[in-house]
Amino acid sequence: MTDTSITTTNLTNPTIDVMNSHVSVRSFTDEPVSDEMIDTILDAARRAPTSSNWQTYSIIVVRDQETKKRLAELAGGQRHIEQSQVFLAFAADLHRLGIAASIHGVKPARGLEHTLTPVVDAAIVGEAAQIAAESFGLGAVMVGGMRREAAEVAEVLELPEQVFVVYGMSVGWPANDPRADGLKPRLPERLVVHRDSYSDENARAMIEEYNRELAEFYDRQGRNTDASSAWTGPLARGSVNLRYATLRAALDDMGFRFD
Repeated sequence: MTDTSITTTNLTNPTIDVMNSHVSVRSFTDEPVSDEMIDTILDAARRAPTSSNWQTYSIIVVRDQETKKRLAELAGGQRHIEQSQVFLAFAADLHRLGIAASIHGVKPARGLEHTLTPVVDAAIVGEAAQIAAESFGLGAVMVGGMRREAAEVAEVLELPEQVFVVYGMSVGWPANDPRADGLKPRLPERLVVHRDSYSDENARAMIEEYNRELAEFYDRQGRNTDASSAWTGPLARGSVNLRYATLRAALDDMGFRFD
């Protein structure tokens, strides 16, 4: 049997423990999350790496219930956004870069790398924020559905040109413990961690074994899943259609370039 577990060693520390116990939380209690805690989380997250120290991201902290409700609708009806105590929107931000460059009388170029840089920056700072939130015992889930209607999300959050939400994050105190059935297994280490050069040796066999292991996990949750397609089935169905087909045009209109 292929080992699909996360590699474990005797080395650990509190940060590693938090990361190895990660689960997505989509159900929250009504217990408030203080501004002080959110500020602490975001202050720590902003120490994350950023390309060339450009810091081309912004974070919009949303507590207003009507705003969360509207964002939930735009994300395709994801109710945990509305239920969360705090919703964090992580945005790629070239607007501030333009302000900074104007001090020196220049205008930043626009191209693919200038689009990728703020997206990567936003991704890194958001992951840091999630780890920080989980270190306090909070639950969170990332929401890629913010890209579903990017222009409307920008309007709701009153974003200027050259700013768009890459993804969001619902944050709150967990209403239950998703770890009760164990942690969702990940792909085998040998399939995703390559030593010196890429290898797909035995990839199909390892994926098929992962299908079976993931199906066993879902069965413990009372979700009957075909052991031959627990992972590959949804992936195949979801990957054949272009997701968020209007996103490219929306980002073009918002000042992002892909050439």
